[in-house]
Amino acid sequence: MLPLVETDEQWDAVVPDEAVMRRGADDLCARLGLTGLPLTRYEAGTQPVYAVGDAHVLKLFPAASAEDGVTEARVLAHIEGRLPVPTPEVRSTGAYENGWHYILMSRLPGEDLAVAWPGIPRADQDRIVTEAGACLAALHALDPTPLDGVVGPGDWGAFVGEQGAGAVQRQREHGLAEGWLEQIPAFLHSVEPTAGPERVLLHTEFMRQHLVVDPRTRALTGLLDFEPAMIGDPAYDFVAVGLFVTRADPRLMNRFAEAYGRVFAPRTVTAYTLLHVYSDLPWYLRELPAPPEATFDSLAEAWFAAG
Repeated sequence: MLPLVETDEQWDAVVPDEAVMRRGADDLCARLGLTGLPLTRYEAGTQPVYAVGDAHVLKLFPAASAEDGVTEARVLAHIEGRLPVPTPEVRSTGAYENGWHYILMSRLPGEDLAVAWPGIPRADQDRIVTEAGACLAALHALDPTPLDGVVGPGDWGAFVGEQGAGAVQRQREHGLAEGWLEQIPAFLHSVEPTAGPERVLLHTEFMRQHLVVDPRTRALTGLLDFEPAMIGDPAYDFVAVGLFVTRADPRLMNRFAEAYGRVFAPRTVTAYTLLHVYSDLPWYLRELPAPPEATFDSLAEAWFAAG
């Protein structure tokens, strides 16, 4: 019911087309014994995701990203019941047609923290950030060894080296100003963030958009979206924390770090910001307060320092 999607062109033609996607989602739900339940597609997210009634979520991965579906299913099974915040429970997972992969998972109650955040009182915001810090600490405390071979990269140092080699070109393609671009090689060389043998299970996109909150109690009720999970340096996860959870607020970063139990050097997190697989510095500069000076040292203190 769903056509093969292996290229960007096929992705652009198929994945946004709800007439095509809905037929496949309906067919797959029927095969899974969920006929007749309301099916509603979520607007956000890269992959097509549907709420199936009140209890289930169906996430679809075309052939081009089928491995991400395998990764997410394995990670969710590994962490189930082991974090202080709930995560989706895998109900069924496997191959569909034409290279598509699916995960049927439990639906977590609550709403997107990014949407709810502006209406949450400051005291509750503080508590939520504390809960989030404890959640990430618990994730990083899990033994990632059972996920070796499923969650990459196999060699963190090699990954960092490859990301560093392409850092200038990636940011240039995003439209970063030349004054910033010319600073990147020297800054990355001065930081060398791969030092140390510590490797943990990383969420990689630990952000308000992937946290769920109860609108009544304002307690965290879920952590979502483990398809981009990796095994690597724990400081890497603080890129998303600083950009999307604490959003350059030193007071919130301090609360998060206290709950997490550790502080990472702002320059290290800034280096990982440039090395992150989804890095888009021009976008971050539009979204967050501008640093006092157009230098990476200034940016590090403005965005990632605890107050």
